[in-house]
Amino acid sequence: MAQKEAQGVAEKRKGRRGPGSVIGSSAAGCVCALLSIYGVGGETFSRLCELGFVASFCTKLSDTVSSEIGKAYGKTTYLVTTFKVVPRGTEGAVSVEGTIAGVLASILLASVACFLGEINVAEAVICVLASQIANVGESVIGAVLQDKEGFKWLNNDAVNVINISLGCILAILIQQFVLHNLLA
Repeated sequence: MAQKEAQGVAEKRKGRRGPGSVIGSSAAGCVCALLSIYGVGGETFSRLCELGFVASFCTKLSDTVSSEIGKAYGKTTYLVTTFKVVPRGTEGAVSVEGTIAGVLASILLASVACFLGEINVAEAVICVLASQIANVGESVIGAVLQDKEGFKWLNNDAVNVINISLGCILAILIQQFVLHNLLA
């Protein structure tokens, strides 16, 4: 925290998270978990919800690790929309170090879910892919909309809801329209 404060990239409130952050980070996963637990939509839909659950948390973990490693150790950060060099902590900025760390975090969590039998290997790959697409989307939202006139409501919590929901939905769509068709 001291290093991030010295660099001017520390989070507000000394990094403490509030209820909005917790809800934003877990809403998609919780919805998927409840739908799966209660068997809403039958067995096939429950399996998709399990995939969405894992993908949502792969997305969140990847996003958090990417951001923290990028802010702390990113040598050069680029604005995702223009690839121009920008200061660390800029909304929509990415670094090679942060991106690699985020991908590895997503792979680790998807592997654990696979090892525990919650998803299969192909679905683990889908979770990693969906999480990375969603995180690029979040960076674009940060670069283009966040903190801009007319979008003051689009704070980190709102962007997290969008990012994590997108990772969840993408995983389900990829499984249904890509993997399902490949195996058919």
